[in-house]
Amino acid sequence: MLKNMLKATVFATTMALTAGTFYTPAFAETVYNRGTAAESETVDPHKTSTVYEANILRDLFQGLVMQDEKANLIPGAAESWTVSDDGTVYTFKLRKDGMWSDGSPVTAEDFVYAFHRLEDPATAAEYASMLYPVKNAEEVNTKKAKPEEMGVKAIDTTTLEVTLKAPTPYFLEMLTHQATYPVSKASIDKLGAEWIKPGNLVSNGAYTLAEWVPNDHMKLVKNPKFWDAASVKMDVVNYIPTEDRSSAMKRFEAGELDSYDDLPTEQLADLKTKFGDQIHVGPYLGTYYYAIKTDKAPWDNVELRNAISMAIDRDFIAEKVWQNSMLPGYSMVPPGIEGYTPAMAKYAEMSQIDREDAAKKILEKLGYTPEKPLKMEIRYNTSENHKNTAVAIQEQLKPLGVEVTLLNTDTKTHYSFLEQKGDYDVARAAWIADYKDPETFLGISRKASGNNYSDYNSPQYEAAMDKAAAAGGKPEERMKELAAAERILVDDAGQIPLLYYSYHDIVSSKLHGFVDNVMDVHPSRFVSKD
Repeated sequence: MLKNMLKATVFATTMALTAGTFYTPAFAETVYNRGTAAESETVDPHKTSTVYEANILRDLFQGLVMQDEKANLIPGAAESWTVSDDGTVYTFKLRKDGMWSDGSPVTAEDFVYAFHRLEDPATAAEYASMLYPVKNAEEVNTKKAKPEEMGVKAIDTTTLEVTLKAPTPYFLEMLTHQATYPVSKASIDKLGAEWIKPGNLVSNGAYTLAEWVPNDHMKLVKNPKFWDAASVKMDVVNYIPTEDRSSAMKRFEAGELDSYDDLPTEQLADLKTKFGDQIHVGPYLGTYYYAIKTDKAPWDNVELRNAISMAIDRDFIAEKVWQNSMLPGYSMVPPGIEGYTPAMAKYAEMSQIDREDAAKKILEKLGYTPEKPLKMEIRYNTSENHKNTAVAIQEQLKPLGVEVTLLNTDTKTHYSFLEQKGDYDVARAAWIADYKDPETFLGISRKASGNNYSDYNSPQYEAAMDKAAAAGGKPEERMKELAAAERILVDDAGQIPLLYYSYHDIVSSKLHGFVDNVMDVHPSRFVSKD
């Protein structure tokens, strides 16, 4: 049924897309069937946390600035901006032709409302800390200041002023993130929680939300009110979640998917032979890591955490499990960020045999042996790749006296559990750069971060991160301070980095504008199809 629906030619019909907005196709539509490895939890920009949602929200909404097909910074809802000499005040001029999908204008007040909503504790935003560089944003989020004291105000209808606590070199790139997108106050006030449903959602991006059938598809339709609608080539974008990577490959081969954002890496060699240059693999700013519950015995022991980390053979996992489509990782910040040298784990230069010997001594010292094993559960989200990684680690730790059990759930359930601070031992996680700066990888381990799944809490780390933030106006000094903070995190094994990502996409040769880049960002508005 889905296959027929996706391949059907859509004739002239009239469909309600948002309240008061209608779209009447005059001829057959161009359709992009975009496969994704997981179902989204929500399309509320202030309540999302995954890359899967980010891709969809990038199509539905537009922040002050955005990314083009090469992940370069371009104007978004703001057509221009200026920065004060001291680097703390940003003044954005919004487009006069910027509209919501219901035809109302996008105003500076919409951004003030959205920024306040993100920091409102009642929103419980995972990414509230994203705006902490803004004056009094953290104070608002922690109930120490009122929203009107936050450093964001509308000078007039199309002029927004944002005041920062200190110079923040990555601020503009940060504004490409979905947490900073505007939302329609009028729609939320009118509809409450129902505002995100198809037919209700008022958005300001290249597409609007037409349908959402959970675990089946999400249909986005071209927004005729978008200021640059004339350049948008795809009339319809269907996001189709398929967690089973092998099934996704079959659907791609059958022509049901035009692209898919992951690959079953154990099949990579065969896939390259079969699909040739439709397989895209390259460097990606992301770290694959295991969160470890640092506030729960016995994982609150830093020696134990380091022993587990040392014992894992990352070279084997990268080569055998991921078929060299990933690189062994020993730092939370991956290589590739200009001006920054990641702080590697001190055992990174040791041979694997020496690491295992050192880990074994620590475990024995703590009373764990094959006869009296340490019990450890690894949680992971559905994926052959994640399962094979966990199984490999299970086998690697067993001879050292660690008895590993595995628990698998779907991606939505997995991350919901972690976000709600569920009780666990070790859990698979990943962090993909929200912007090209080390802070995006290091900020998730701060005490206040909603993405700090490990519940890592180090006063020394907090002080080091604060010191780096205070050096915002001195780039070289700031990078050194960030590296010093990362050294604390890595030595504490506050998280256990395992691999550095590569993107591995499969993209039909019929698609154009799907350009490889280190952020693996591919806005549908720039994609066309033969």
